[in-house]
Amino acid sequence: MRLGVTIDYSDDFALAADDVVEFERAGADVVAVAEAYSFDAVSRLGYLAAVTSTIALTSTILPIYSRTPTLIAMTAASLDSISGGRFELGLGSSGAQVIEGFHGVPFTAPLGRIREVVEICRSVWRREKVEHAGRNYSIPLPADQGTGLGKPLKLINRPLRADIPVSIASLAPKAATQTAEIADGWLPLFYYPERAADAWGEALAAGRAKRDPALGELDVIVSAPFALGDAVDAELDAYRQRIALYVGGMGAKGANFYNDLVTRYGFGDEAATVQELYLAGQKAEAVEQIPEELVRATSLIGDEAHLRDRIAALRAAGVTTIMVDPLAETSSARIEAIEALRAIISEGISKGPTVDAPEGAAG
Repeated sequence: MRLGVTIDYSDDFALAADDVVEFERAGADVVAVAEAYSFDAVSRLGYLAAVTSTIALTSTILPIYSRTPTLIAMTAASLDSISGGRFELGLGSSGAQVIEGFHGVPFTAPLGRIREVVEICRSVWRREKVEHAGRNYSIPLPADQGTGLGKPLKLINRPLRADIPVSIASLAPKAATQTAEIADGWLPLFYYPERAADAWGEALAAGRAKRDPALGELDVIVSAPFALGDAVDAELDAYRQRIALYVGGMGAKGANFYNDLVTRYGFGDEAATVQELYLAGQKAEAVEQIPEELVRATSLIGDEAHLRDRIAALRAAGVTTIMVDPLAETSSARIEAIEALRAIISEGISKGPTVDAPEGAAG
């Protein structure tokens, strides 16, 4: 099981970069840089490539609508080259609120677009002449849509690797099925290991049935807020507010993937109430309706006993990479917490799984 850390788009990057150097020394395996309608992730990943030497670098996530497929491929190849083969491409569709509201691009056909982006990226990395005629992308552009001067081209540089790992953020069952079929890694959110099979078991099994064996096993990459200690009420409250924002406010009724996920976990009544209150402007009341069980089961916030329990449950559910957002206030405290978590994960590896994996779990 790999241990990763996430650099949030709102973090003080200079301080965060210093932390990453120390996280690498403390045994972290991967660092992820987030991107929303914020400073871009690519520039920051390039900087981190220069100040680190062993830690893997990944984007969580690069939205597919704000860059062309070939630019995504070029960017990934460049980051992989300058890092010495340490880059992993994290992709996702983001959502209509960001894509249409910030980028001014129609949010259409996310599943089809992601599939085509992955196909085009892998073609670019193999240094093939890029020729793609899909429902969403045409390369070269047909003459009746452009000047008629376009012709198939291949990447000038030679990529360090032709098989840069690609991970996809997906929540809905159809999206999870596609991810399990075509991606190297899967990036779910609000992952409840004991109920993962209820939410995604059938979908992931369907995708794996069509998966190319050459891709290997699916890397299940779970993100969670992380705070080690006994006095963590403030951190739990902040996380509860975040869940309420996503479950209640990310999309309209009937068009909120996070609300649907919590419903599949078995909290349908609570999810409906949270959304109704949040969309009515009663945000504090919505936060109060988030189940305590959901907050604690999907986080790594608590004492060592809680962390051991959660790590065991994640491992039993087939999780292979844990990405944490360290919440400690000082750099030294964050580094100490990562060292402690690394030790707990290593301890679990030496002892083996402590709980049985649920049937159909994500792994």
